[in-house]
Amino acid sequence: MDRAQLADFLRTRRESTQPEDVGLPRGARRRTGGLRREEVAALAGMSADYYGRIEQQRGPGPSEQMLGALARALHLSLAERDHLFRLGGHPTPQRVSRDEHISPGMMRIVDRLGDTPAIVLSRFAETLLQTPPALALLGDETRFTGLARSSWFRWFTDPVSRRLYLAEHHERQSRIFAAQLRAVYAVVPDGRAGAIVAALAGTSAEFAAIWAEHEIGLTYPGSKTLLHSELGALDLFCQTLHDPEQFQTLLVFTAAPGSPSHEKLQLLAAVSS
Repeated sequence: MDRAQLADFLRTRRESTQPEDVGLPRGARRRTGGLRREEVAALAGMSADYYGRIEQQRGPGPSEQMLGALARALHLSLAERDHLFRLGGHPTPQRVSRDEHISPGMMRIVDRLGDTPAIVLSRFAETLLQTPPALALLGDETRFTGLARSSWFRWFTDPVSRRLYLAEHHERQSRIFAAQLRAVYAVVPDGRAGAIVAALAGTSAEFAAIWAEHEIGLTYPGSKTLLHSELGALDLFCQTLHDPEQFQTLLVFTAAPGSPSHEKLQLLAAVSS
């Protein structure tokens, strides 16, 4: 671990990152550019004192989890993230997992969707990031571990995951998820995609039957209905933005202006703010 270089690298990145870059208001009383230490700490989910000790070259070395949180908070590029890990005395995350690192451009978009349900998915349907309204709408989808991180896997193995959809739409959802998994499996059959397929083929008769039909390219209709425990049914449109370099997808949920679902989304944003 190179404490001096780590501290200097974090300081320079903090001072060169503007509040607007990370979705924070500049405020009329800000005298200098860049972020304050306490702002970086809040974005990374750590105490300001802990972050301050890193910049002051004091205290224990940060863990891999902390370095990953700092990389996301400062919107570091993939190369910058790897450099941060090396300075912190840790091996760089394996490049096979590069699709889990959210690019600075994608982070800037998400930062501007603070009042809108939006999530960032890996190519294996793993939720990497949620806006607060998305957390209120869908629940915390980042808490899962192992194969359960994939919504494809949870759909066929955990009945709770199906409560978000109307019962009459379950078969359609199953076929769409299986088709999405097949598209990824065709490109990367080894690793996580292959593990998901193998696990589901051995545990879910429904999945095995659908998988045997080799359906591909299935898509959603114009809108989908999601069920919220307090607000009831919401008819939502789902816009998507793909990042081909990071193999990630941004999903943004919207509703027709003036509709009951639009009013519910506004309530959702108010509750989560």
